[in-house]
Amino acid sequence: MLDTPATLSFDMTENQIMIRDMIRDFAEKEIRPKMMEWDESQEFPVDLFKKLGELGLMGVLVPTEYGGSGFGYLEYVTVVSEISRVCGSIGLSVAAHNSLCTGHILSFGNEEQKKKWLPKLATAEWIGAWALTEPNTGSDAMNMKCVAVEDGDDYIINGTKCWITHGKSGDIVVAIVRTGNVRDSHGMTAFAIERGTPGLSAGKKENKLGMRASETAEVIFSDCRVSKANILGEVGDGFIQAMKILDGGRISIASLGLGIAKGALDASLKYAKEREQFGKPIASFQGISFKLADMATKVEAGELLTLQAADMKNKGQKVTRQSAIAKYYTSEIAVENSTEAVQIHGGYGYTKDFPVEKFYRDSKLCTIGEGTSEIQKLVIARELLKA
Repeated sequence: MLDTPATLSFDMTENQIMIRDMIRDFAEKEIRPKMMEWDESQEFPVDLFKKLGELGLMGVLVPTEYGGSGFGYLEYVTVVSEISRVCGSIGLSVAAHNSLCTGHILSFGNEEQKKKWLPKLATAEWIGAWALTEPNTGSDAMNMKCVAVEDGDDYIINGTKCWITHGKSGDIVVAIVRTGNVRDSHGMTAFAIERGTPGLSAGKKENKLGMRASETAEVIFSDCRVSKANILGEVGDGFIQAMKILDGGRISIASLGLGIAKGALDASLKYAKEREQFGKPIASFQGISFKLADMATKVEAGELLTLQAADMKNKGQKVTRQSAIAKYYTSEIAVENSTEAVQIHGGYGYTKDFPVEKFYRDSKLCTIGEGTSEIQKLVIARELLKA
């Protein structure tokens, strides 16, 4: 028997409704008019995130005492999915800022560190980055080559991190680097490092298929001296911390995939009702209506899985299996719904005049970022076989 919560309510809370309506209005006014321009130029629209910070959407889970909104994971799912319903790039950056960098400091920082950094992150005065992946490690994080060597009251860090969201524009980066032996799960430590620290620089910015307005770049450490006061938690706990952060981060990507799947369905419904062939809307043809039915069913299932994981996270329950299931399923249906959306639009779906080609390009990242679909299957299988 699988262990699942028994008291999850599927009615939207007052906070969720308020957030949903606020984001929908904001997205139509501030995101939709410029999203293709940002996509084409790969511009990371920092000013937009400052506005999101003013709305409290860059510190959703941060307690009010540190300048955040003080909401829970159900509200957080609403934030990410509703933004992603319009633009996956903006949804991805909101998710990475909230759950990874900010979330890591919130979860493992001491009181002094929280007071120092969280107010700036929660208001988007600062943009946050989180650095785990390296060029030759990928999913094999315990084989990392980025090394920190103790030197008096400091550590000196050398190495390169890649695929880092906000790696160039981030004002602070939480980096997990090796302080012990290779493949030792207690041989890595998390450091919070402010932009401007000597030896910290940005490398290549990636030219991507999708999510093009969400900045992805290398982070390079070259004799970067960092005070021991910047260590999050204890020396050697970095990898364990990162795995816990990724459990919550997978709820973020589940919400991202869910939003894209919803956006693809929205666009397809609108087009199918308006587009006429043989004297009637194409929605009246079974071949199209059955596609819409399948897309809607996947959205409903994905939403339930994501809300279940969020509810468990709110209750302080272990979410390793459930967040992996939600992330795996919604990332796959984001791709499937986006593919069907392009098919429903026909030739128009292959142009940039309609939003579905962007959903199609953006969706693939969901099956790769914060653990590939294959890694999610591995996590799910491990959790099942423990029982």
